Amino acid sequence: MSASRRGGTTDALGPDEPERAGPEGPDGADLLAALLDGMDAALCALDADGVVTHWNREAERILGWSAAEAVGRKGFAGWAVRPADADEVQRRLMSAMDAHGRQVHEFALLTKDGGRVLVRTQSAAVRGPGGDSAGVYCAFSEVHAQIDLERSIALSEALFADASWGVVLIDADLRPAVVNAHAARALGIGRSSALGRPLGDLLAHGVEELESALTHVLAEGAPPALAEFWVGVRTADGEQRRCWRCGFVRLASPLAEEPVPLGVGWVFEDVTEAKQNEQEAALLRFRSNQLHRAARAAAECEDPAEAATVHLDFALAGFADHAVIDRIAGGCLTDGEPAGPVRLVRVAATPSGGPGPSLLTGRAGLPVRYGPGHPALQCVERAGSVRAGSGSAAPEQAREWATARRWPPDAVHALCAVLRSRGRTLGVVTFLRGAGRAQFERADAAYAEDVAVRIATALDLAGALEGGERD
Repeated sequence: MSASRRGGTTDALGPDEPERAGPEGPDGADLLAALLDGMDAALCALDADGVVTHWNREAERILGWSAAEAVGRKGFAGWAVRPADADEVQRRLMSAMDAHGRQVHEFALLTKDGGRVLVRTQSAAVRGPGGDSAGVYCAFSEVHAQIDLERSIALSEALFADASWGVVLIDADLRPAVVNAHAARALGIGRSSALGRPLGDLLAHGVEELESALTHVLAEGAPPALAEFWVGVRTADGEQRRCWRCGFVRLASPLAEEPVPLGVGWVFEDVTEAKQNEQEAALLRFRSNQLHRAARAAAECEDPAEAATVHLDFALAGFADHAVIDRIAGGCLTDGEPAGPVRLVRVAATPSGGPGPSLLTGRAGLPVRYGPGHPALQCVERAGSVRAGSGSAAPEQAREWATARRWPPDAVHALCAVLRSRGRTLGVVTFLRGAGRAQFERADAAYAEDVAVRIATALDLAGALEGGERD
């Protein structure tokens, strides 16, 4: 408890005053005692003569001296401070009476059992009714506890000012309460503009997964590892797909008797570029393995035309839904020959009704009825790859688009790669994707050209063997 000269507590510094009658219940002195004893910081007060007038429970906990033992002593000499340090400590404490504002000092105080405790003090003058200094109050705490508090505050300030990753405090309603500068830039919105808004207003995609994770953290606590989420961020240039690597911690009030969740601390880092590089590297490894496996399998085929279909089947895995091989009617085109109408004969195709190996067709030599401007014909004319697609057409229009080009009805994306061997154009291989896949990119065209080289070599060998047999 707090104690003073008045056999308990007083509500002011200075000489004894007569007891004042009051209504039933706690008087001002009792209220002051309760306030002082409920403080988390140690507090003592000295009058103008340097006599201790107040001493709360936290001061007793740190130094071991009770209020009854401390109140009424003049200064700290001989009990709470070593004699050699007493004058210096007293001078620095009492100097607060003539100073403006608070003063901060560090002292080594003595505990009741003879130990020493390094404390950090904040002292300030106590003014009397006339404005004159009536004494000094001094709040103190152990230095290591104060340093821990300052570190926590400094860490919070740094996270919300200079951190190189996003930091967001989410309240219990799953709305941002504090957003640092990095997170605001990642969200494409101002720091104050994001506060209190639903996450659905800030992100175009990935909100459900993120809110589910936040709800889990509020209920169960932080997950044991980081989590990655793909989200859609609205920007001035349109929606951008980003991958964020996230960590979560549950925030609980230190003042509650039982843990009460205040929200979630959400820390995230943008790893989109790294994830894309990983995906591209994995895709490249897979396609390289497919080319290697196809080459080994094709080497065991006695018929070079069958080897061409083997290359086609291995290339389809994870790349396309359908594929067709068209060969130039009459054999091939040599560079420099006069340009004329090009007719293509279908020599191999994947089954359109279901999965299965590619089938050799076109033994009758009938040309496919490709109309003018068909992507396969453009591919032959340019001797380079051509991409085509139905765009944003409705499903029925997309089927008409594919049927008109003599492709399976479910095809919406096409990639034609020219078949070249020994400086001649042999035909075209066309890869087709359905609506469930993305359109072909430049990297896909490079892979298709690698496959086309192998198919062209096999077809060239097949044509040479057929010519030798006729001879």
